[in-house]
Amino acid sequence: MEVFYYMVFGILSAVVAALELSKSNKDRINTSQPFNSFKNNYLLVYSLMMAGDWLQGPYVYFLYSQYGFTKGEIGQLFIAGFGSSMLFGTIVGSLADKQGRKRACVTYCITYILSCITKHSPQYKVLMLGRVLGGIATSLLFSAFESWLVAEHFKRGFDSQWLSLTFSKAIFLGNGLVAIVAGLFGNFLVDSLNLGPVAPFDAASCFLAIGMAVILSSWTENYGDPSENKDLLTQFKGAAVAIASDEKIALLGAIQSLFEGSMYTFVFLWTPALSPNEEDIPHGFIFATFMLASMLGSSIASRLMAHSSPKVESYMQVVFVVSAASLLLPIVTTFLVPSPKVKGGSITFAGCIQLLGFCTFEACVGIFWPSIMKMRSQYIPEEARSTIMNFFRIPLNIFVCIVLYNVNAFPITVMFGMCSIFLFVASILQRRLLVIADKPKNEDWNAMKERDTEAEPLNVA
Repeated sequence: MEVFYYMVFGILSAVVAALELSKSNKDRINTSQPFNSFKNNYLLVYSLMMAGDWLQGPYVYFLYSQYGFTKGEIGQLFIAGFGSSMLFGTIVGSLADKQGRKRACVTYCITYILSCITKHSPQYKVLMLGRVLGGIATSLLFSAFESWLVAEHFKRGFDSQWLSLTFSKAIFLGNGLVAIVAGLFGNFLVDSLNLGPVAPFDAASCFLAIGMAVILSSWTENYGDPSENKDLLTQFKGAAVAIASDEKIALLGAIQSLFEGSMYTFVFLWTPALSPNEEDIPHGFIFATFMLASMLGSSIASRLMAHSSPKVESYMQVVFVVSAASLLLPIVTTFLVPSPKVKGGSITFAGCIQLLGFCTFEACVGIFWPSIMKMRSQYIPEEARSTIMNFFRIPLNIFVCIVLYNVNAFPITVMFGMCSIFLFVASILQRRLLVIADKPKNEDWNAMKERDTEAEPLNVA
């Protein structure tokens, strides 16, 4: 069965290469040497940070299971991570603005290194602490670095159009190539060198330490605009007003929560799904294959969005239906493909079918990210963009925590079935969004916000 892994990886590699090489050359934007140096420095740091994150992903569940914890106990550890991210994600942005973005990025490195160190302990409380630290680090990763980049970019007087170059390169490297190389490197450490499932976490600590050294030696500090430092209640009230005034924003938030909730649940479920009888599977290599499938999806999305037809709102309906169908495969194989009674061994025939389905789902994930970004840019007002996006991450994290808390109460097929239902619902909501996409707003959300503010009684001392 080992040949099967290489065959899937090879086919995906060939398809991705063919799609990329067959693209027409686009006009290059002329930039300056100082900007290129600045961009390359950030890309180096971002790639190191993402390497530290991606190295851990395939081995979190596997490590916990090796320590002898049940699926329910592992689910609680995952809940701690998502809960920590939900709690601290609402405040780390403002803290980074007040205390300094560079300092927040260094805090990310230290926090994540400490989280990695806790993986050496089989004690449940220590691992729980590590998950809490990991949740804080995740919140910093997806807020502090981007905030530093944007502020530093404009502080140095670079053209605003050049910022998109840095973002696109960071996504290509950090979420594509680095993820694949990290998966293969982790697989090499665990399976080839037999260093054990803790080795990828130690390697992640090394990459994070190197990145922290680069930050400390080459980055300057910057802070947020004091006028943007609003309290959380004000931010959430503004987001609620925006959602209430525009159905498209509400639909977009619901679609995003349903898809990402299913995606995060899949991250927790794919390992036990492919090895229900403790089959020996190359976690790192499979993870790299998933990332390659995601790159395939991103390449397809770039081609789709380069044309005016079909619209994003239109083809995303198909993407959600395909992703829902792909997560039904574990249910289908359970009933139609007999499962071996012997524990261990290599991946089964049912596992091979599921792996192909999971690669299809990851390709849908690759299409989803750039497509949802484009729709967000169209429908979410710029002046409230980050607030509304953070607002929708709260129900997303609550949803994932509820799912993981109850994961031990249901068979894995029920969990996949639930994810499929959510994705089908997302396709229905996407259809509704397509219908009203060109419909003008009945009322400007800023006007509603102003009336809401004026209606509040004044606090008189």
